[in-house]
Amino acid sequence: MLKLAHWFKEVEESGFKSFNTLTRTIILNYNNILNYFNARSTNASAESFNAKIKNFRLQLRGVRDKSFFLFRLSKLFA
Repeated sequence: MLKLAHWFKEVEESGFKSFNTLTRTIILNYNNILNYFNARSTNASAESFNAKIKNFRLQLRGVRDKSFFLFRLSKLFA
């Protein structure tokens, strides 16, 4: 955490405006970033499942009946 705080300070002192967006993004996701380095946990499994759902929806060329779509998802991926 101390190294990251020093990096924030160096970025502020550098004067590069393009790093301000990056700094804000890191500040908003600070706990998740540090959690990765502490526990090596990511949300990769959730992202993979989301990609599977999007691919399934793409194969059906859209969804008309939402309840039936959720039923099919539960049967295929549960």
